[in-house]
Amino acid sequence: MKIKKNDTVFIRSGKDKGKTGKVLKSFPRDAKVLVEGVNLRKRHNKAKKSGGKGEIVELAFPIPVSTVSLLDPKTKKPTRVGMKMVGGKNVRVAKKSGASIE
Repeated sequence: MKIKKNDTVFIRSGKDKGKTGKVLKSFPRDAKVLVEGVNLRKRHNKAKKSGGKGEIVELAFPIPVSTVSLLDPKTKKPTRVGMKMVGGKNVRVAKKSGASIE
């Protein structure tokens, strides 16, 4: 999986199409990523103490990695990701501009 934590991504499909956000966590085994402010759902929490009040909380849920594209660091547009050997290390590279991604 070429998308990692702290990457800025563009949502290409789904109810949040067109939004951008930062990847909070990646789940390579499930091929999903958790993006800040995307795929929000409401969860109803019970009261912790008897007689207390419950609450409704909005949480971000993971989305498939196939629905996101990495934003090019130079042009700030969605791009595909390639790999390149630089100094004996594999480095992620934006396909559109050729800029390396840290």
